[in-house]
Amino acid sequence: MTDITDFAMREDGQRRRYFLSMPNGEEARLTLVKTSATHWIADHTFVPVPYRGRDIAERLVDRLIADARKEGAKITATCWYVADAFKQHAPDWDDVRA
Repeated sequence: MTDITDFAMREDGQRRRYFLSMPNGEEARLTLVKTSATHWIADHTFVPVPYRGRDIAERLVDRLIADARKEGAKITATCWYVADAFKQHAPDWDDVRA
């Protein structure tokens, strides 16, 4: 498999999208809504079926956590994957959990 390291982020108003282009042209992504400069709602994570089980979603969430820390934001997870990641990484990620 091609090395998947090309993280990208796009913002459009209150929406932010982290994504990775997969070798087959599909896209893994994590989306959020910024309700304020310091509160984000992580609402969706998706990894194409052929690439699941390769820690891609975990790497997207890691990037989300790093950016929240850098920007001083708190995250509410309505996406089940992000919510589970918060549980797995407690108490280490409690500083960014809303």
